[in-house]
Amino acid sequence: MQNLAFVGLGAMGAPMAQSLLSAGFGLNVFDVREENTRPLVDLGATVARSPREASEDADALVLMVVNAEQTGAALFGENGAAEALAPGTPVVVMSTVGPEPIRALDGRLSERRLRLLDAPVSGGVARAERGDLLIMAGGPEDLFAGLRSVLDAVGSTVVHCGPSAGDGQSVKLVNQLLCGVHIAAAGEALAYAEALGLDPESVHETIRHGAAGSFMLEDRGRRMLDRRFLPPRSALDIFVKDMGLVREAAAERGFATPLSDAAHRLYETGSSMGFGGEDDSGILRVFEEGMGPSQET
Repeated sequence: MQNLAFVGLGAMGAPMAQSLLSAGFGLNVFDVREENTRPLVDLGATVARSPREASEDADALVLMVVNAEQTGAALFGENGAAEALAPGTPVVVMSTVGPEPIRALDGRLSERRLRLLDAPVSGGVARAERGDLLIMAGGPEDLFAGLRSVLDAVGSTVVHCGPSAGDGQSVKLVNQLLCGVHIAAAGEALAYAEALGLDPESVHETIRHGAAGSFMLEDRGRRMLDRRFLPPRSALDIFVKDMGLVREAAAERGFATPLSDAAHRLYETGSSMGFGGEDDSGILRVFEEGMGPSQET
């Protein structure tokens, strides 16, 4: 793997592409926002005018777009990449789109003799900038092994989660369930501290050292206290999408997710209040502004 096509240069995709360039890969990039491609040109990337153009002569295609719809469009829409990829070329989907869309995509790609590795990531923008992501991969062992150098360039923990496309997405949904609930719990806890007449800053400093401490309390809790909601490091609307995917996959298996259901409603409320494009730590404001005092007696 020497020459890669990379489609999707948002908050996570751009630093991932930079890591691949730093590791010595040739990169042909595309994003619907042309301005997102410009910083990569200075680092040696070539800019394409479409996913199809980006994928010409590529040894592999990496997709880091927002959702399943954008993934399908990048591959099979007008000027889609699938038309340009040679038979046997790997397609690496690193977005969180859910297991069922990935399985459907695997079928469509197989018809064109293209191979799919399902490889969603976790860790946030700061870890993406360090090449320090967790990568949860699903797909045949030989395909995973052949793409290992690509995955290692963007992740410090790379795990093969199973032999089938969709296995990585399933593990990612477990990850997102915990992340989504933890962020919502951190927001409720800090708003609760203020409601009790306490200094949230002091409470955060105290409890983060104990059994209630967590990465999300440390990371998002700090942003909540600093009210750093713009620019977003991870947009609240991402958790509207991802918690929805958690619930959909659970419903398909007849599994109840009451905590995920409650967290999803909170993110939807935050989005309806106009916070969807801001940082997900803004869930704090749902408790401050949207929930009001409890009506229970």
